Amino acid sequence: MKITDILGKQAIKIGMEANNKEEALKELVDILAKVKDIGDKKAIVKSLIERENLGSTGIGQGIAIPHAKTEKLSELIAVLGISKKGVDFDALDGEPVFIFFLLVAPKDSAGPHLKALARISRLLRDNFFCELLKRAKDASEIYEVIRNEEEKRH
Repeated sequence: MKITDILGKQAIKIGMEANNKEEALKELVDILAKVKDIGDKKAIVKSLIERENLGSTGIGQGIAIPHAKTEKLSELIAVLGISKKGVDFDALDGEPVFIFFLLVAPKDSAGPHLKALARISRLLRDNFFCELLKRAKDASEIYEVIRNEEEKRH
């Protein structure tokens, strides 16, 4: 599975406006709702917040990978948001988050969900790759950066 299989260009937003964790989650879910029929947006935000209450998905170095499951989806889907100013997301290192990779999966799918989390985590460990994402001017450029990186790794 490639990230580009679950992340479409229309699911990428540069210039997130959120100022805190809850606003960021709502903004990411709003992007998701424009791409896919997800039913009750509030229910997905609620499950994301519940997941965050177990421990922040702000993994440090300006990156967060919030994730949740819903009965409404039949396939794994991703949203990528870039914040220029950074968001206080209770990250493990206490630093603001600039790159948000939201994953929402069907309720009963552990395998693809975990594979996607691992793949995204690996990509985002590369500081140069993260800089390319943050400097991108539009969704198409970000999509190409991800596609190129995945091709190099296969």
